[in-house]
Amino acid sequence: MKHERERANAWSYLAIGAAIEVHRIEGPGLIESIYSKCFQRECDLRSIPVQRELLVPIEYKGYVFEEPLRLDFLVDDVLILEFKVVEEVLPLHKAQLLTYMRLLKKPLGLLINFHELVLKDGITRLTL
Repeated sequence: MKHERERANAWSYLAIGAAIEVHRIEGPGLIESIYSKCFQRECDLRSIPVQRELLVPIEYKGYVFEEPLRLDFLVDDVLILEFKVVEEVLPLHKAQLLTYMRLLKKPLGLLINFHELVLKDGITRLTL
């Protein structure tokens, strides 16, 4: 787990840099899907390995099934990124990211709100 946390931490700096570049070029005020597509392209250009919308095993009282999970990005299987474009990040947004982190057993997550004038003000880092 320590190795995963170190990898996630290292990727977090690269992912934040990519998100800042997208925000620098596109600015605030667009819809989330535009930022997601631009971020995907930025990751391709920077060789940041990302996945989207995974099939996740869910266990409930001994019943196990797979369900698609619509998380925004999973970086190198260790870091979850959740994008928002909202006036204010709510506790529910953080809870959503924490739930994804618990389900996927990932040590680190970043909640990135592209609605901010300066993107660094819209980044929340969560750990399990």
